[in-house]
Order: sequence, then C-alpha cells, then structure tokens
Amino acid sequence: MSAHMGAEPPEIVPGVVSVVLVNYRGAEDTITCLKAFDDVDWPREQLELIVVDNDSGDGSVERIRAAVPSAVVIEAGGNTGFAGGCNFGVSHAKGQYVGFINNDARPHAQWVSAAVAAFDAEPTVGSVASKVLDWDGKLIDYVDGSMTWFGMGYKREVEKPDSSAYDQPKDVLFGTGAAMFVRTALYREVGGFDERFFMFYEDVDFGWRLNLLGHRVQYVPTSIAYHKHHVTMKKFGSFRESYLLERNALLAMYKNYDDESLARALPAAMALAVRRSVARTGLDASVLDLQRSPGGDDVETLEVPKMALTGPLAIDYFVEQLPSLIVTRRELQATRRRSDRDLFPLFRESIEPAYGMPSYLAAHEVLIEAFEIVEHFNARHRILIVTGEPLTERMAGPAIRAWEIAKALAPDHDVRLVSTAGAKRDGAGFSVEYAAGTGLREPTGWADVIIFQGFLLETALWVKPSSAIIVADIYDPMHLEQLEQAKDLGPAGRQNALQVTTHALNEQLRRADFLLCASDKQRDFWLGQLAGQGRVNPAVYDENANLDNLIAVVPFGIEDTPPVQKRHGIKGTVPGIGPDDKVIIWGGGIYNWFDPLTLIRAVDRLKDRHPEVRLFFMGLKHPNPGVPDMQVAWETQELSRTLGLTGRHVFFNEGWVPYAERADFLLDADVGVSTHFQHVETAFSFRTRILDYLWASLPIVATDGDTFAPLIREHGLGRVVPAQDVDALEAALEEMLFDEAAAGAAVAAVREFAGGYAWATVLKPLVDFCRQPRRAPDLAVTAEAAPRRARAVRPRPSIRADAALARDYLRAGGVREVGRRAVGRLRRVGGASTS
Repeated sequence: MSAHMGAEPPEIVPGVVSVVLVNYRGAEDTITCLKAFDDVDWPREQLELIVVDNDSGDGSVERIRAAVPSAVVIEAGGNTGFAGGCNFGVSHAKGQYVGFINNDARPHAQWVSAAVAAFDAEPTVGSVASKVLDWDGKLIDYVDGSMTWFGMGYKREVEKPDSSAYDQPKDVLFGTGAAMFVRTALYREVGGFDERFFMFYEDVDFGWRLNLLGHRVQYVPTSIAYHKHHVTMKKFGSFRESYLLERNALLAMYKNYDDESLARALPAAMALAVRRSVARTGLDASVLDLQRSPGGDDVETLEVPKMALTGPLAIDYFVEQLPSLIVTRRELQATRRRSDRDLFPLFRESIEPAYGMPSYLAAHEVLIEAFEIVEHFNARHRILIVTGEPLTERMAGPAIRAWEIAKALAPDHDVRLVSTAGAKRDGAGFSVEYAAGTGLREPTGWADVIIFQGFLLETALWVKPSSAIIVADIYDPMHLEQLEQAKDLGPAGRQNALQVTTHALNEQLRRADFLLCASDKQRDFWLGQLAGQGRVNPAVYDENANLDNLIAVVPFGIEDTPPVQKRHGIKGTVPGIGPDDKVIIWGGGIYNWFDPLTLIRAVDRLKDRHPEVRLFFMGLKHPNPGVPDMQVAWETQELSRTLGLTGRHVFFNEGWVPYAERADFLLDADVGVSTHFQHVETAFSFRTRILDYLWASLPIVATDGDTFAPLIREHGLGRVVPAQDVDALEAALEEMLFDEAAAGAAVAAVREFAGGYAWATVLKPLVDFCRQPRRAPDLAVTAEAAPRRARAVRPRPSIRADAALARDYLRAGGVREVGRRAVGRLRRVGGASTS
C-alpha cells in the first residue's frame, strides 16, 4: 500500500512526538502552521517537526527552511499526494507517536499533550482523532467520522457551532488527516496511508482499517486544531475532487468490507456512482435513445460535461487497481479482528444518501431496496450458542447455562441456541434448534460469534479455520471429570476418554478468541494450560496485562427473579414425605465424584433422634441419554435399601425435575446438601446445584475442598464439613434443620450473598465482549488464510509436521482416528487441486 514505507526508518525514541506536514505550493500556510508550534505545550526537545515537500517547484523548500530552521524539510521528488507525503514523512520520523496536521491548519496549545495523555491512559487506542474547528475556533470542521454504506466518509456536524455537546471522548471510525495522531510503530505495521488514494479518504480508509484490525480510534476533544479547509484543492477544481472521492470510496469498500457486506454494497455503490455523476450535471440519458435510420446506425456526437464522467472513470480506476487490491484485501481480511456488524455502529448514519439531487435520491431508494442495504447495515450481531446437552423441559447444568446465556444476549443480538443432542422447547426471544454433524454447517456459517461447550471443534472441523469469533465455555474442566467419570470404562477406556477430552480442550485453548471459566481458582488453572499452548504471549499481554481479554470468570448463576412455588413438589406430594417433615435436598444427579454414601449414613443416624428427617434426591437418571449411569448411583440406592431407608427416610426421583418446575421442589426443602470426595476434580469444580440452593434461600451443608467451601464458611451460608466424616455431617445437618437461630442466620446470609450470582451479574463479561466481539490479538491470522500464504512459500507440508499431527490423532482416538483424519486431508487436498 505504501511505496514510501520500505526504507529502514530511524529507531523510535520513547516520549518523542513527530509531526508531519505535507506541502504543495503552500509555503506561507506551512510556515504559519510550523510557527504555531512555538506555543504548543510540549517539551521542544521531545518534538520533531517534519515537512514533506511534494515537488512544489516554486521555492517552497528554501522558504520553509529559512523561516523555520528547526523543522526537517525533506523532498519527495514528485507529487506523491497527501498519502505518499505522509508515509514519506513517517519513514523519517523517530517519535513514539506521529501527528499529522494539514499545512493550512494550526495546533491548539494542548493539541499534542492531550493526545499523548489519551494514548498513555488507554493502551488499546491506536489513533487519536483531534477536534478540528474552523480558523476562528467557532464552527466545527470535525468531531466525528461518519460513513455511508457506499464508502464515502463524511462529517455530519461540519459548520455547526461548537458546543459542550462535542466535548466527550468516544470511539470513532476514523479521524481526519487534517489533525490526528497514531502510534508510530502501529502506523508502520499496518502500512500507513494507502498511496493508491493519492488524496481524500486515505484517512477514512486508515481509520477503518485500524478498527477492523482491533485498534481503537478515539476522538479526544481536548486535542484541538484549527483548519482553513480545502486550500489545496482549490488548485485542482471540483471535477478532480469529485473523481478522487468517487474512486477512493470504491477502493476503501473493496478493501475493508467483509464478503457479505461487499457482495451487497459494491454493485449498488458502483451503480450509484454513475447516477451521482449524471445527476450532478443534469445529463439526460434519454438523448441516447436514438431512432435507427433505415440505412443503418446514426452517427452522432454527444457533448458530455466532464463532471458526468467522474463515476465511470472512478469505476475504471478501481478496475485498474484490482490486481493489487485483491492481494491487499486477502491480507487484510485474514487479519481482521472485528466484524462488520461490530463496526456498523461507528458508521453513525450509514443510510444517509449524502447528496440531494432528485434523480439521485430516487436511484438511492431503489438500490437500497434491491440490495437489502438497510436490513444488512442495521443488522445486529449474529450469535450462535452450541451445547452438547439436550434442550428439553428437563435440562442438566450445561444446557441450563447455555439457555441463560441465550436469554442474556437475545435483547441485543440475533441469537440461535443449538443442541447437538436434541431440542424440544421454545426459546424466549431466540430460536432453539437441533443440529449435528453436517447439519451444523448452516448455523456455524451464519454466525459472527460462536459460543460453545464441549466438542464442537472436533465434530464441526470447518469451524476451527473459519473467521468466526469463537468463545469457548470451559467452566467444566472435563478432563479432570473423566478421571472419575470414566472409571467404569476399564483402564483402556478410561485412558482413551481422558486423552480425547484433553485433546479437545487443548484445541479449544489454541483456537478460542475468548474463554469463560467459573472461578478465580479455575482461571489460574486454565491460565497454566493456556500458557502451555502458547496463548500467554506478548500480543495478548500487551493489549491487557491481566489477560482479561483472553479469559474471564463467568460463574454459573441464578435467576434474576426470586423463585415462586406453584405447587408442592415434595412435601405432601411424594408418598412418605409429609407436610411437616424436614427435607434435605440433593440437587442434581449422582456422579462418581460425589459422596452420597456418607450422606446416607449420616441420615441413618439422624433419623433415630429426628424421625421426621427426609432426604430427597432430585435426579437419578441424567436427562442426556449419552451420559452413562454411574457406579456410585447404584451403590447409593443399594446402601439406602440395605439400611431400610428407601421410601421411609431416603427418596429417589427416578427421572429429572423439569427446569421450569425446580422451584416447586427447592422451596419444599429445609436445607441443601452437597457432599463429595476429596480429589483434584473437587478442587477445581463449581457445584452448580449450590446455585439453586442460593436461589431458594436454603442453608447449605457441603463438604470442604471445593470452590464454594470457603464462601460458605466466610459468609456464613451454612456449614462446611470434612470429606467422608459421618459425625461432622450428621451434626451439621441437625444444626441447620433444628437450630432455628443458626438456620435463620444462614438463610439471611444466603439471601444477602445470592444477588452477586444473578445471571445478569455473572454474565456481564460475556455480554460486554459480545457488544464488541473481536478476534484474539494473537489469532488475527486465521487458519484459513495462513495455508494460502504458506503454500506460496512452501508447497508441501513438512513430514515432521505430519508426524506430529499423526501423534496427536493417535493419542486422541487411536488408529481409527488417524485413518479418519488422513481420509479427510486427502479429500481437502483433492478439492483444492480442482478449485
């Protein structure tokens, strides 16, 4: 994009600001601007003034050097336009930041210092857009960068009186080249201004490019400059200006729009460019509808105003530049971090027609209808949520979590919730669907953002190399779970299950743009595993030193509204449990990592002093048929039967309580219990059933060792007991059931504590991310684009790389998995060779 950024630039000096001015036969204006820096509030030894002369040929160079000896004046050797001149200047700059100011402008005293302060305060800000006023400081020249859908940047507020309404910093699509700043290293990294533009919209294109690459452009109203406006263009005339605006808008569109936006907007924009140039001149196209004479075609000469050719000539220039634009577009789209739907709000009023000629407005109306422009540019982010659990009336924890995520995101986005295990319920503001295998192609292709749990990347292989923004919900450390859950599979099956799950999680950690975990302890655990995958790296760290841009704590939550009991689910309903009995509730299923056996023994002892004690297990059979029955579930029922407790003091719900009815059961309970064994799964678990206890304001009795134990102890939410300690568990249950003062204090503490776990609170990091979703800074080059560039250098993958892949597949799924992957690769290679 830049012919003047290739030379080895000087080393950047921290704290120094370089200011670049481009001069073309405007020495007097340039000298006035340079002298104004004598009054700028910035240390002179940290300020570098660079003037690029675009072959003025009128003695400008000598006059500027004589008038301002401290300025560095360099000669471009030709008229390189504003874009080339700025790039040439930056190639000579040593400042940490580079400021651009038109030679017919002048800086306010705080122009530099206010911009530098903004950079220092916000590391994610890549460019500062200054407030630009007219020469007298009364009327607005620039306070925001707006964009039409057809690629023309404009300033909606121009010539309005300045007021306090424009004194709030904000993110914008672009700053104006009349007065703006950029981090010098970033400017060089992204290629500077595009010299194919020559002048006009190079600043629009540059800001647009920065934004889609994930760098913020921030309007800073205290960084002020004053501008005479368009002095240079008076030398060229309106035809030249119109032609440059028309063609450069097409260039910017082609480079920066994603595929879907480009397919809609570009054909309509080209048609509109022709209509615009015709409408400006009042040219009547009907004069071309000539009657043919009997002897053949009439030979006619038609005189056309040259302004009527700006559109057609702009399209011709665009076509001429396509070979290089194709390369630029591929590279830029491969490294983009923000979607078009994320950037559309920065366009402000994108459907603005910008011109008022009646025939033009009529064309604009019909084109936006024909190409569905309004629907596309006003569209919301498209978010797909995928769970491996069934979405039915009876849902397990992962399905509940996916459901609540969909509910939280639906008000602001188009949301589809997909289960790969079945879906039989309607959503609330979002669609609920079943899809599996190749059926996942359509929803994953539709989405801007994909939030998933489980094995999506293993079953939908096309997702990993796609440009979609991927959020991996790893609140459940599945590989640690397999250490217990897979015990019933035998040694070989258990080892294979652990390897497959670990491999799947590692793939998620390598690919995800953002990850969710359930607790601070989990976050530390996952950061270690992320570091092992190379994801804790300078690109991520430099953007956010706490790595909040990579992984956030999003616990399981509780409903935002209190539970309401519609009927009694347990007391007076379950045979053997009366209205006045004391009920201990076990929320959820019985899995190998839990310890219901100690609980059964504690209840067996407690019943002798308190015969009204009842233990109710809410779920025995998991609602997902793919989850096998657990050994400990059978052992629990056997122990209860052997002790003569079943049907008298211990009760099992053979199925699973429907999600919408769980309040009927929870509000019949007097205490919630969670007991487990002491092992590594426990240490990093987040017991979702305890969230239901918080929601129902139940005192909690739980085994020590998991995430909730210190919270229960610290906040007085109930009692914490050692693992497998029958005596301690019996005493804790008795206290929470029969000591009214102790139980009342626990209930009050639970009510006060529970609000912090409302879904609206815990999901905030994800909701915030989805408002401005972006690719992770270290994953900006997609897996799809990378092979294309690699093939240009090295046609065939290395044998070493293939061997490494084979080892991974062998570990994950044995010889069968290696064979399956090999067949897949052969198919892909075969397809590539014929495309």
